[in-house]
Amino acid sequence: MSRIGRMPIAVPAGVEVTVADGNVVTVKGPKGTLTQALATAMTIKQEGNEILVTRPNDEKANRALHGLTRTLLHNMIVGVTEGFKKELEVNGVGYRVAMEGKKLVMNIGFSHQVTMEQPEGITIEVPTPNKIVISGSNKQQVGQFAAEVREKRPPEPYKGKGIKYTDEVIRRKEGKTGAKKK
Repeated sequence: MSRIGRMPIAVPAGVEVTVADGNVVTVKGPKGTLTQALATAMTIKQEGNEILVTRPNDEKANRALHGLTRTLLHNMIVGVTEGFKKELEVNGVGYRVAMEGKKLVMNIGFSHQVTMEQPEGITIEVPTPNKIVISGSNKQQVGQFAAEVREKRPPEPYKGKGIKYTDEVIRRKEGKTGAKKK
């Protein structure tokens, strides 16, 4: 039995979960509404303020989908109540970011500014010129957009310049030492 899959999901007050045909789950909460089609092989039952995900048999495919389905459903509920957040740090001399309307404008060492449009359902904050906070109710969207921002200038190992997650550790390398003469 899947350890994660068999755990019940608590539905907090103010959150409404509806399961339609084909396991299309809609979760409404204070931070918005999320809809997702989950695996049709799984059975999703709501008992009071708890949701249980069960699988029909112990086939390998169903065992794999059991924990995944439960986790996706849990992430939807956490997203509409608390939301998800990713923080990025910009390191480098002259590197800075700013918000201009709905656009994230980055000066990250290129001859031009890099601009990115704010996607629907995601909010971007720039509390300081070297920090970006991306938040939203959909975990996948928040993580994907944060990865796309980081991809514009990934951190390099010699000086540590670039865009990195705040909790990310960059393994630093020693530079060249020069040729030794005999």
